[in-house]
Amino acid sequence: MRRIVLASLATALIAAAPAAAQAAETAIVIKDRTSLRAAPRDSAQQQAVLWQGEAVEIRGERLDYLQVYDYRRERGGFVHASQIRRMKLTAEEAPEVLAIARFIRDTPGAEALGIGYVAAYIQAAPAEVLRSPAGIEALDALGTFADRLAHRASSGTAQARTGETTLTAHLDVAARYGVRLTNHERSGRMQICYEGDAFRRVLALPSSPEQRARAVLALTRPECVDPYGSVVERNRINEWRAEVLDGVDASALPGYLKNRVLLRRASTWSALAFQKARNGTPADAAANRALSDLAGIDKSELTDDDLAPYNDAAMRVNASRWAALPAATNSRRLQIVTAPGNPGETCVALVDAKNEGAAPLARRCTYGIVWTSSATLNREGNALALAVQTMEAWREMWIFRKTADGWTVRVLPPAATMPEVGYVEFAGWVPGGAEILVAREARGEGKYRRSFEVLRLDTLAVARQAGDPEILGPFQRWQDPAWKRLTLSVR
Repeated sequence: MRRIVLASLATALIAAAPAAAQAAETAIVIKDRTSLRAAPRDSAQQQAVLWQGEAVEIRGERLDYLQVYDYRRERGGFVHASQIRRMKLTAEEAPEVLAIARFIRDTPGAEALGIGYVAAYIQAAPAEVLRSPAGIEALDALGTFADRLAHRASSGTAQARTGETTLTAHLDVAARYGVRLTNHERSGRMQICYEGDAFRRVLALPSSPEQRARAVLALTRPECVDPYGSVVERNRINEWRAEVLDGVDASALPGYLKNRVLLRRASTWSALAFQKARNGTPADAAANRALSDLAGIDKSELTDDDLAPYNDAAMRVNASRWAALPAATNSRRLQIVTAPGNPGETCVALVDAKNEGAAPLARRCTYGIVWTSSATLNREGNALALAVQTMEAWREMWIFRKTADGWTVRVLPPAATMPEVGYVEFAGWVPGGAEILVAREARGEGKYRRSFEVLRLDTLAVARQAGDPEILGPFQRWQDPAWKRLTLSVR
């Protein structure tokens, strides 16, 4: 009699056991909080609590109970026959096991059970079958179960104590089958992600376009990139993400799935554009690629679940869109000049071109990217707007303004939240030199907002705002034509 494999997926794939050695009858627990009792009676002492997806070995049968042995706990006992499903891990039974996994694949909350069935299929099926379409389907299902379980654990939804206990038990069951989950802190909460071994195997085998798309989308989740990783590591990850995303034939996918691949490509290439600009290498090709992928989205094929990712992708691409434009030649009297500061720092100076060599009118330093081509001076010559991108998905606006005491520079963020995803951008000057038009869009601390605003230059207070620029009179009369042509805020 042979113990069911509770090893890693890699071991199961590389060394599938022969069918003759798999004669022992095993069972999978199908119900949470299943009691392992000392005798075949409901009143017998409870030895342990079993959870769906766990595997036990059957050693006998008494009344309506099965006598089983749990190798992990090294304990035997009796389980009611209605709470487990018997199976022999043979090649003949493998298709039936896969059919059950296929049936529960899209059942929320059954991820641990699905992982158990896929593990049983991998042990039962011959090695050559594991490399066939059926084997690839099993790997695809395993990755889907693991990814959804990780998403469940990271959802942040308030759960009762019993729900938390169940989730913890399901995570433990998955870990015992070799499913690896990673975690890191993001925005004050723990983000749990599937490491992706099954999906990487799907990509290494002759899988279908839809299977490859699902694998790549799971492997390239932006929320699963450690925000505290080094710049070099983030560069490497984004380059790999771009490579595997380009390996998917988007033209062969259904419309909604093609949209998801294009959204992820746009987000990834916008991050690469920021990184290239930060490294001092040409970033225009990456930025243009991000813009073209976003433009390829068919909005009629966006599902309700895709609306938030679509907005996030648009914000990420818009944050880096200045990288697609050539550097502008500044022929005005007031000019923006940049110079190195401390290591990694760029210092921005507003200078008067007619008084060459004089002290700057205003100066401020940043560790972000200064998009000098975005500098825009108003007609009165008393205010200038400049885009500064401090993170790959966060772009601020600096406003230089002339006062009675000289020039000042103030920073306008996309939102009053912890920086996550967002931008604020110049949209036009209101004649008179007292107001500016701006567009803002941001997601942070669980909130999303897009607004078009008229700001007072002296205080940066909002004079008027709306969710649609068409209902604001100043936007209809004074919006900048270049902004309207290039922005992604109006979509």
